Amino acid sequence: MRAIEFAEYGGSDVLRPLDVDLPDPGPGQVRVAVRVAGVNPFDWKLRSGAMVGVVELSLPHRPGLELAGVVDAVGAGAGFAVGDEVFGWALTGSYAEFALASVVAAKPPALTWHDAAALPSAGEAALRGLRLLDVAEGDVLLVHGAAGAVGGSATQLAVARGATVIGTGADRSADTIRSYGGTPVRYGDGLVDRVRAVSPRVDAVLDAAGKGALPDSVELRGGVDRIVTLADPAAFELGITFSGGEPGDQNAGVLAELAELTVTGRLVVRHARSYPLAEAARAQDDSATGHSGGKITLDVRG
Repeated sequence: MRAIEFAEYGGSDVLRPLDVDLPDPGPGQVRVAVRVAGVNPFDWKLRSGAMVGVVELSLPHRPGLELAGVVDAVGAGAGFAVGDEVFGWALTGSYAEFALASVVAAKPPALTWHDAAALPSAGEAALRGLRLLDVAEGDVLLVHGAAGAVGGSATQLAVARGATVIGTGADRSADTIRSYGGTPVRYGDGLVDRVRAVSPRVDAVLDAAGKGALPDSVELRGGVDRIVTLADPAAFELGITFSGGEPGDQNAGVLAELAELTVTGRLVVRHARSYPLAEAARAQDDSATGHSGGKITLDVRG
């Protein structure tokens, strides 16, 4: 089968298309004929070497966290059958024609392949952040990075719960934040005053951007309670909750919930573009700009 791997850290040019052996599923695993793979900032950060010392990696490595495709082979006790359409997280890297997975859910017919591949990581992080903050109807929630994949999902899901969302972002992101149901405010110097001009109170803060907004968040909250960051390690110095995910957070129940929210229109995935598998390097370069405007995916079986 064809797969994309890198054997050394570096720029996107270290990514190589290779012919590799087809993996066999073990107990509780399925082999998925990948239709679409998700591309995430984590993929190129890992490839660049930026995560050395944080994530243990054996080289060569095959990137890709998210997949959507058709079950091709089944391990004992996996609970799926050959031919089932599924989506979820890859065990062996989704930048490949086939990948092993143990945490997947059935893909509803109404859920597109591209939406399915885009949901798992950003969707789980958004739901986790809202759960940790206990966001409910009537809350005023400040979301940092509200135009991004995680922040945009959190904004939509909070609005669906009946919360009022103030979303920070660049001026060019204002229309996107409005389309998610949030009120946009520009990030950067003067943020506290701009937020207070929209609402005299902020009940909770979710930081999905990790760009130094935690001190302003503490000022707006009057303390560190009900502030969660998914991206800023400065949280540890400030006494703020940092959530990078725990074992078990990635589960089939979360996937099913995200699918249902998307099919019913309460969560809309904003797509940028999709690349052929062979152009994985271009896809990662696009992601690394930070200005793609939506989810980037790989069409593995275009």
